[in-house]
Formats: sequence, structure tokens, C-alpha cells
Amino acid sequence: MFGAKPSKLPQEMAFLLVPNFSMIAFTSAIEPLRLANRASGKELYRWHLFSPDGKPVKASNGIELTPEGSVEQIGNYQIVILCSGIDGHLYEDKNVFAALRRADRQGADIGALCTGAHILARANMLNGYRCTIHWENLASFSENFPEIEATSELFEIDRNRFTCSGGTAALDMMLNMISQQHGHDLAASVSEQFIHERIRDRHDHQRMALTARLGVRHPKLIQVIQLMEQNLEEPLSRQDLAEAAGLSSRQMERLFAKYLHRSPARYYVELRLNRARLLLLQTNMSVIDIALACGFVSASHFSKCYRDFFGKTPRRERAGPNAVLEDEPERKRA
Repeated sequence: MFGAKPSKLPQEMAFLLVPNFSMIAFTSAIEPLRLANRASGKELYRWHLFSPDGKPVKASNGIELTPEGSVEQIGNYQIVILCSGIDGHLYEDKNVFAALRRADRQGADIGALCTGAHILARANMLNGYRCTIHWENLASFSENFPEIEATSELFEIDRNRFTCSGGTAALDMMLNMISQQHGHDLAASVSEQFIHERIRDRHDHQRMALTARLGVRHPKLIQVIQLMEQNLEEPLSRQDLAEAAGLSSRQMERLFAKYLHRSPARYYVELRLNRARLLLLQTNMSVIDIALACGFVSASHFSKCYRDFFGKTPRRERAGPNAVLEDEPERKRA
């Protein structure tokens, strides 16, 4: 199980970097290991980098790292960590999938950072396991893999599988591992070196609290927005939202106008459209299914609202800016 005390030191780990991996998630996983070695005065951990083909691989920020070898070599390690990022939901490499399955058969603990859960799921590595993924990818992951239990936890450890939501969540996952393997004092010392005020556990929220995210502290307004976020597929009526927060409809309108400079109805539609955009870009769901999943009564109504808000139709969004759609004239070359 990931996090169990290793049988020998240093504990060796393989980091598999796929194109456009998240640099912050990767370094948040590596740096606690480095500082644990330094703080303990021992080489507790040793890490090795691999890419699908053994060639240099670029992170999403454009920085290129040179690996030690190709994915074929990851089976030699007890812990394999897949590092993904932008467009992880589109990544498909049969050699990578096969190498991960071989490492699993050889007894490795296998995990993923950020969007890597999409890749593990596509490789059939998460069947029967609990996992998590970045909040921006959670809805699309659940639509693509309804049979897999995906949570909104900061990180998940389920026997020999571990996943984290990305960003600095990898730091907390590794600090928890260090604490289990070598004691809380060492983990706390590493955390303090990072000026990381506390070690978060897996149940901490991925997203900032609404008060911090919106810069609003009015409790009744926050309550209404929470209800909206929890009911995107079947939107609540204005009256139901107001009553649930102990407000009149007019009071609720005034709060939205004062703090968010828009009506409750407009704010609710924008929440649903932003969810729809993620589903368009991260799943193969049809436009009508996305419309219904985001509380729109028809594809035509959804398309009109989407175009008014984003300046393009759902089909254009999914096709990309340079694609020529059958019902649109080909753009003239500049």
C-alpha cells in the first residue's frame, strides 16, 4: 500500500512524465522528497524520471526535462507516479498503458498527479478503486468513467493506487506519506521549510472557499450560490433559492446586484455555461446531452445562451478555432 514503511532505503520512485505535464504538481511531489532527505540527514528517497519514448518532454509551461529512460523501464520500481496536465483527458498511448499494467503486475504502487487519473482510467488501472482528480476535470471524468468512484478529495489513497487533484495537492500527499513512513516531526519540518502553514489531509477542499473566491462574506448570498453550484443539472427556481436562504426574491436580487453586479438568474446561467464548456472540451458527450446535464431544456436554447456568453457556438468551441464546419463558409485566408 502506498505510504507503508519501505523495506529498504532509499525508497526508489519512478516519475513518468507525459507531454504537457503540470510542472507545479510535479515539483510539489519531488521537493518534499528532497527536503526530507536533507532534514533527516539520510537518503530516504531517490527519484528517477522517465518519458514515454525516453526523449526530453515539455511541461505545460514549456520547460523541457530530460529523462533517464523510456516507459519500458518503470517496471523496476516499487512506486510509479504518472505526471499529467493539460489535455490529459485526450492522452492515448498503448505502450504507456501496457507498461503501467506490467508495473502493476510486478507489484508496483501506481499513482497519478493532476489529470493523470484520466490516463490511468483509460488504461483500465482504476477499475474497483477510488480516485480523485482536479476539480476542473471532475465532472468530465465522471461522465467518461461512470463506473469509477471519483471524489472531490484533495488526494486519495486506495490500497496500491493513489491520485491527487493537482497543483500543490501533491505536496500534501507526499507530506502525509513522509509522516506515515518516518514520523510527523520530519513531515512538519519539511512543511515548515516550504512555509506551508499546515499539512492538509485528503478531506481538505480542493477549491477555495466561496468567500475567498468571490471576495464576498454575506452569509445568505453565499448560501444561495452554494445551492446553485449543487443544482446545475436541475436548476432551482428563484423562489426556491430565496426561501432556502430565508430571503425574499427582491432581497436576493438586491444582494446579487450589490455584490456581484448581475441578477441571480444571470449568475446561475453563467455557472451552468462554464460547466458546459468543460464538458464540451473534456468529453465526447453530444451537445444535447451536455445541454440537459447543465439544466438547459433544448439544444437550441443552450446554443443561443452559449454563443451570447462565449461568442461562439458549442460546435465551434469543440471543433477549435481553425476548423471549418459543414454549415459554415470557409474563412478567407488573410
